[in-house]
Amino acid sequence: MSSPALVRHPEDSMPATAIAEASRAPAATPLATPASFGTIALRWYRLNQGRLRATAIGIASLIAFLLVWHLLTTYRVVFFVRFTNVPSPLAVYASFTTAIHDPKFLMHILLSCRRIFIGFSLAAIVGVPLGLIMGRFKLVHEVIFPVAEVLRPIPAIAWVPMAIMLWPTNEQSIVFITFLGSFFPVLVNTLHGMSLVDPVLVRAAQCLGARERSIFREVYFPASLPHIFTGLTVGMGVAWVSLIAAEMISGQYGIGYFTWEAYSLVQYADIALGMIAIGVLGLGSSLLIRGAGQLVMPWRST
Repeated sequence: MSSPALVRHPEDSMPATAIAEASRAPAATPLATPASFGTIALRWYRLNQGRLRATAIGIASLIAFLLVWHLLTTYRVVFFVRFTNVPSPLAVYASFTTAIHDPKFLMHILLSCRRIFIGFSLAAIVGVPLGLIMGRFKLVHEVIFPVAEVLRPIPAIAWVPMAIMLWPTNEQSIVFITFLGSFFPVLVNTLHGMSLVDPVLVRAAQCLGARERSIFREVYFPASLPHIFTGLTVGMGVAWVSLIAAEMISGQYGIGYFTWEAYSLVQYADIALGMIAIGVLGLGSSLLIRGAGQLVMPWRST
């Protein structure tokens, strides 16, 4: 037997304010609408605004350079510098379209890249560890540094006759000159990075019980990495300078020999083409090193 006074509904036990709020609450929360393509593009533009601005300025400067070059060569301007025999950009482009289909031109580029890779890799493999050891151990520094300082100012061209006498083939002598050109910038910058390591960090690692190998790996090497990659970047540029000088003097193949041969044959457009190829190859090599530095040191990109 049931009575209305004994049967209680759930609503009867709720306060009046809770019932009012429940009645005002929406039935279901609407889903968030996805961002439109325009919103996403605007966000991307704001995040990359600085890079886009730098890219636009770089493209504009290149276009201005080509325009000035075209005007100076078209009107044969002579004002302290003679542009009477300088090829125009269109002539260089015509030479490029011809050379790009020539296997010999591609062989010149590939041989120069191979020499750079071998010489620069040897310089990095020898220069970085040697710089780290010289920066850590005073006795090693005192023994090697005077010899390195005497050899460092000698230009790469002066090494060409000695390299020909030292090595049995021209290929080995050119790689040796490329190695010397990039070795000393790598060594000096690595030494500079070791000299700037905070000694407080070294003492803190020693107090925590770190051994010499751990200190070397965890303190000295990471602290010297920015200077090491600076030396690698500078060394790559000097390596190209040394390679081109060696190829012009004693080489039979390579982009430097291609440029010098074009001068001997009075092919002015090929001279400019060789110079532009050297610049593009050097720029690409430096960009590869900087990209590797950003991968190894991600904290530097922030």
